[in-house]
Amino acid sequence: MPRRREVPRREAAPDPKFINVLMQRGKKSVAESIAYGALGLVEERSQEEPVRLFRRALDNVRPRIEVKSRRVGGATYQVPVEVTPNRGAALAMRWVVQFARARAGKSMQEKLAAELLDAAAERGEAVRKREETHRMADANKAFAHYRW
Repeated sequence: MPRRREVPRREAAPDPKFINVLMQRGKKSVAESIAYGALGLVEERSQEEPVRLFRRALDNVRPRIEVKSRRVGGATYQVPVEVTPNRGAALAMRWVVQFARARAGKSMQEKLAAELLDAAAERGEAVRKREETHRMADANKAFAHYRW
């Protein structure tokens, strides 16, 4: 928390942001080749513009509501809260990359392309994670009055 003024949030283009999420151990050129290779595979397999499909996949994975732990009087409650657009986009990118890495497949490009195609079609592990998050928030709706 700055003392003097509110620090303005810097806007980054979505492309480098996703590559930074994909990057491991500072190897940005490897992450770029994986991301662009996966988009090339997506274009081959779907006959659709890859950037449009990528955005649709992230929109399908982006959570609208999540639960946060709140401690009230010795008890910890899972309180449903709305997700800000920045956090939603970050979670969506993180989940797509996480479940692409966990897939069985030949190369990371193929695994990422398959996860993006599944997410765009509203199936796959990343979409299942979003549904699970929404289900948990719905189950704990009774504790929504603890939100602050």
